[in-house]
Amino acid sequence: MAGLTLSGVRKSFGGTHVLHGIDLTVTDGEFVVFVGPSGCGKSTLLRVIAGLEEVTEGAVAIDGVDVTGLPASERGLAMVFQSYALYPHMSVYKNMAFALENMGLPRDEIDQRVRRAAGMLRLTDYLERKPRALSGGQRQRVAIGRAIVRDPKIFLFDEPLSNLDAELRVATRKELAGLHAELGGTMIYVTHDQVEAMTLADRIVVLQAGRIEQVGTPLELYNAPDNLFVAGFIGSPRMNLLPGTVARAGFVTVGEGGHEVACATGELAAGAPVTLGVRPEHLALAEGDGLPLAIDLVERLGGESYLYGASPGLPQITLKLDGQSAHQRGETVFLALPSEQLHLFDEAGQAVRI
Repeated sequence: MAGLTLSGVRKSFGGTHVLHGIDLTVTDGEFVVFVGPSGCGKSTLLRVIAGLEEVTEGAVAIDGVDVTGLPASERGLAMVFQSYALYPHMSVYKNMAFALENMGLPRDEIDQRVRRAAGMLRLTDYLERKPRALSGGQRQRVAIGRAIVRDPKIFLFDEPLSNLDAELRVATRKELAGLHAELGGTMIYVTHDQVEAMTLADRIVVLQAGRIEQVGTPLELYNAPDNLFVAGFIGSPRMNLLPGTVARAGFVTVGEGGHEVACATGELAAGAPVTLGVRPEHLALAEGDGLPLAIDLVERLGGESYLYGASPGLPQITLKLDGQSAHQRGETVFLALPSEQLHLFDEAGQAVRI
């Protein structure tokens, strides 16, 4: 296995600039997830690493060796795509062995590698089947097995679970996490699903418009987002972002009624426009002196409930409660915003650190 270093990587297609100076280091054995909205450049960045796209500027190094000018076939990487891309006329065994046969490896070694990967992925009983006789999750495991047998320096995954239904996604996600723990290999994984990112990653790279917004562990990004974009993107349901104004040191007002909230404001002056961030699970019900919320929708999921509502002058607010809430649509409740759980962002959208 190997580490990866990207230095000032830029990618343009004609006059369209897709990547804007990406600097990133992935250590040996790390599971790193690229996450961001559609069109943010995450798949392009993965293809640049794989050698499927040439860089416009910058360098790509694998294990300290500059591979910027090397074709994909000489980089020692293995890529798993959104599409399974299996050979329909070949058995599972042949699909996994095909690349090794082309490499001219001895038949005994090919057999050993294929059967080892099949055992890891619980495919041993399916080796003689054709892809059409497999479920979607099994086909994706075959595609992953085809990558494992090559013993690559780095595994690259481009939204490999997006074609699976919800139940299979969860099951295959768990298998990928277990596979990483067993192999200990360096893995780079692209997804637009931040739940996948939170559950799989050692570190997450949040991308927007071809730029890195923040890099950190899942909980670092969840608990201390650097800016409004990361705050709104990481977490499901998303963080409540409430526009407001600094009233005085240590206090912010939000909403049409000028509801005052205690919050560390740092060096911001009175009157400065800000955004107050609070996650749905950190809101609490107050007895009547809190922020008013007119409930539009109640979702009861058994062990937890979500209340969605409006407060004058503010965007929709989401509140998460434990258990099965008795609150109903049309009811007005009052919210307490605990100061120790609040996030504050300045006019430029950057987190205010105290």
